[in-house]
Amino acid sequence: MMRDDFTFALLPNEQIVDNFAGGGGTSSGLEMAFGRPVDVAINHDPVALAMHRANHPNTRHLCESVWDVDPRSIKGAVGLVWLSPDCKHFSKAKGGAPVEKRIRGLAWVALRWAAIKRPRVIMLENVEEFVTWGPVVRHEDGGHRPCPRRKGREFNAFVNALRRQGYAVDWRELRACDYGAPTIRKRFFMIARRDGLPICWPEPTHGDPRRRDVISGRLLPWRTAAECIDWSLPCPSIFLSKEEGRALGVRRPLADATLRRVAKGVMRYVVDAAEPFIVGLANGEYSERAGSRATGIKQPLGTVVAGGGKHALVSAFLAKHYGGVVGYALHGEPLHTVTSSDHHSLVTCHLMTNTTGHAGASMSAPAPTITTGGHHAAVQAFLVKYYGSDQYPRLQEPMHTVTTRDRFALVTVAGEQYAIADIGLRMLAPRELFRAQGFADDYIIDRGIDEDGREIRLTKTEQVRMCGNSVCPPVARALVEANFQHEKAWRVA
Repeated sequence: MMRDDFTFALLPNEQIVDNFAGGGGTSSGLEMAFGRPVDVAINHDPVALAMHRANHPNTRHLCESVWDVDPRSIKGAVGLVWLSPDCKHFSKAKGGAPVEKRIRGLAWVALRWAAIKRPRVIMLENVEEFVTWGPVVRHEDGGHRPCPRRKGREFNAFVNALRRQGYAVDWRELRACDYGAPTIRKRFFMIARRDGLPICWPEPTHGDPRRRDVISGRLLPWRTAAECIDWSLPCPSIFLSKEEGRALGVRRPLADATLRRVAKGVMRYVVDAAEPFIVGLANGEYSERAGSRATGIKQPLGTVVAGGGKHALVSAFLAKHYGGVVGYALHGEPLHTVTSSDHHSLVTCHLMTNTTGHAGASMSAPAPTITTGGHHAAVQAFLVKYYGSDQYPRLQEPMHTVTTRDRFALVTVAGEQYAIADIGLRMLAPRELFRAQGFADDYIIDRGIDEDGREIRLTKTEQVRMCGNSVCPPVARALVEANFQHEKAWRVA
């Protein structure tokens, strides 16, 4: 193999170019792996660049479309080019919406870099459906749709074009949770290199807690959704009036479909759960904060509430706001994929000891708790029959038949029976979502630096969009370490 300027491990004169997406997670991962800043970051979105400048001040930023950037403008050799082309025209979340041919073909930018600058390594990230990339045809509504008969044809042409430029090409799907990020986010990754060294894929560092190699200690257990939650943030009651909700900046009342999902989720993850996720309460506020170790039912119960004489607990789960999905538990699995318009919300069930005289208390305002005979402190959302057809009786009607099983929001925790006194719901905060993506807590997300060096504020919507479009830093780091560390041994040889 000939040794030219491109066949050594990454050196200070070799440039790192990040055609990044979202909040700049790739650059964070690359910097952790290489131990130095990314040289050039390219994005057409001023908001994305503003956040990137605030966190990566030593990087040269280009606010341009990837089509408009001339690779010749990057001086010196290029060791790595990372590409995260727009994925919304491949994602299954796109559904049957029209596609734009120009956006769908953004990946071809990689060929410009390959032909002009000839980087040693090219890495590309996209959704799993990227392998179905094919021609589009005109639809009867005037727009374009992917041709169902020619799926994958454009993808194959893209791979062959890279190979004709002298690159070895390989690709895989990787899950962020397997590399230390508390999200199950699964993405397509492609690696192309032209220096004769092998393409390497990182070995997982984390796994399902039930797996043998996790139990034995060979792998770490997945990080979970629970550790992303900031328990100090208020979770307003779902029973607030429209006026009470407006005062707290939340929309109330909730839609019937949302309430049904919440009710089913509480039944699944709280009432019928063998081990509901429990957080201790003290004097009406959470006794634990962000990153806390919330107590499970096999651990001692939370702080006894002063004056109450009994325990007050909160059980929680995560709901998802789109059709047909109930939600998922906080413990045992990572957060599900964060999108640019996020749909995750935290649902909290406030539990009071099931004893006559306990009326229950909301975190935000009094809740219209319904009592039925002293020991059924069943909140109104759970006057529902879960044996059969999921009927929702009116509050003015008699309570439906009580079966031999507790069907009306009674929970047994560590041998003691509790009743649901209130239910809270809030959307996850941007910091919680960035934490799930694997960003460090000191990553700046609420402000940025514009091209004139002035600080600007980022809205919550902008922060969520930056998070949902970003690459998980731990995955980018793992890919780089796998493909550049082995070069050290090669250079010595």
